[in-house]
Amino acid sequence: MKTVIAEAPAPAPRVPRHPTIRIALVEDDAAVRPILCDWIRHTESFAFVSDYGDAESALLALATLAPDVALVDINLPGLNGIECVRRLKPQLPQTQFVMLTVYEDADHIFEALAAGATGYLVKRTPRESLIAAIREVHAGGSPMSSSIARKVVQALQQPRRLANPTEGLSPREGEVLALLAQGYLLKEISDRIGISLPTVSTYVRRIYEKLHVHSRAQAVARYTQLAVGGVIS
Repeated sequence: MKTVIAEAPAPAPRVPRHPTIRIALVEDDAAVRPILCDWIRHTESFAFVSDYGDAESALLALATLAPDVALVDINLPGLNGIECVRRLKPQLPQTQFVMLTVYEDADHIFEALAAGATGYLVKRTPRESLIAAIREVHAGGSPMSSSIARKVVQALQQPRRLANPTEGLSPREGEVLALLAQGYLLKEISDRIGISLPTVSTYVRRIYEKLHVHSRAQAVARYTQLAVGGVIS
């Protein structure tokens, strides 16, 4: 009599799981922050790292925690969210920063992207869409709310022209640059226009970045060349 050996059942196919995504939140709204934290905590494969109510606290901690994704509001007390991202991105090149904000104007959008943000979502984004956006940015994408994407497309479709490099400066940055060109020291500029010395330094750094220069002398030279050429009145 032949012995029949039963074959072991084939293993069940493995269901692929999403990789764990470590997420931090920088949001000052006391009503919104716990809701977002709850969404993150109760989503499969999401690991909630920490949350902060201001940029200063985030700057102190996130460089060490190194989350995979950081959701950052723009309108924070003190240092704003864009400047927070600008300072953190060089320290955390692998972290993907997503702005989550009420601002939908082109200036905020492009300034945030230039600072190092990879995505830009409006706060009315539904839970499912926010979760999908976090997975997308972690996978290498750049999620944007549809209204934001439309503004980016419209801006890119504008006719190109040779621009005055100082057009990218805000009115306050232009004022600081003009005073630099007149030989004022940073402390003197602070006293003259009534802002703090650290704020003046921030404006100067932004001027350097926007003019693609690395020193006061180069910035003043650029300003002087444009003034002589009749571009600056």
